[in-house]
Amino acid sequence: MLIKIIVVGLLAFMVYNLVRALFIMNKNDPNKASMSKFIGRRVMTSVVLVLLLLLGILTGVITPNPSPY
Repeated sequence: MLIKIIVVGLLAFMVYNLVRALFIMNKNDPNKASMSKFIGRRVMTSVVLVLLLLLGILTGVITPNPSPY
């Protein structure tokens, strides 16, 4: 259950950073943080998420769905 909460939290953090980057892109204010900062956070969060899922599958905490074949 803890893994699921962490995954949902990371996905929410990704969406938050994507929305922040969208607002910064639309405002185009040179005094604010750049859009690439938030896009970079989103990419790093997705890398952490993929590594967490792989680690969970390898350790047996997460069981993937069986193959339909």
